[in-house]
Amino acid sequence: MKKSILATSLLALGLAAPAAAEISVNVGAIGVMPNDDSANLPVIESVAGLSAGTTGVTVDDNWQLGLTFDYKIDPNWTLELVAATPFKHEIEGTGALAGLKIGETKHLPPTLLAQYHFDLDNDAIDPFVGFGVNYTTFFDEKVSPELGATLTDLAVITADDDVELALSSSWGFAMQAGVNFKLNEKWGVHFMVSRMAIDTVADVRINGATAESVAVDIDPTVAMLGIRYSF
Repeated sequence: MKKSILATSLLALGLAAPAAAEISVNVGAIGVMPNDDSANLPVIESVAGLSAGTTGVTVDDNWQLGLTFDYKIDPNWTLELVAATPFKHEIEGTGALAGLKIGETKHLPPTLLAQYHFDLDNDAIDPFVGFGVNYTTFFDEKVSPELGATLTDLAVITADDDVELALSSSWGFAMQAGVNFKLNEKWGVHFMVSRMAIDTVADVRINGATAESVAVDIDPTVAMLGIRYSF
């Protein structure tokens, strides 16, 4: 309910913006650096004879082309939509499964933020903080050959079985801080750092049936450095 109220408030703020509001586009490198934490994998622990609670998964960093749109409502308030080319992450085991490649996935995390810009009486420097909501959708999930071989060695699957990886979509809050540097009337530099709440459930499915399910809190730090153009 709180997330729905926040999204509705941000939309209402955008609809109330004046027609002459300034629009800016930021293009540059954007990185997703997970601060992940996961539940254990009890099924694999059981069939492999591992102690309970000794396994988990982790997600690696990835950088892509970032594209954000700023809609300036007044001198202090701006709406920003954060987008990017799809991120690709490797998923690996931790603990007793350290080094085992579980699989990979791609995702898109569009994020809508309301930014508050501070007035420093300096047109060249524009610091801001933001808050908003993030939606992350995962796709092109793949099980690694290493996991398939491990499950085969443990007699969990045979060569004829179909093994899939599926990650659930996520809604979460986002917080942001950054600064815009103005070079001239049209061009500038944009820098921001965000923290996003991204929580998913990863299912390993054998012939369509879920054999293992693990909750993963990805909660990444997202950073971007790019060129800014104002219309």
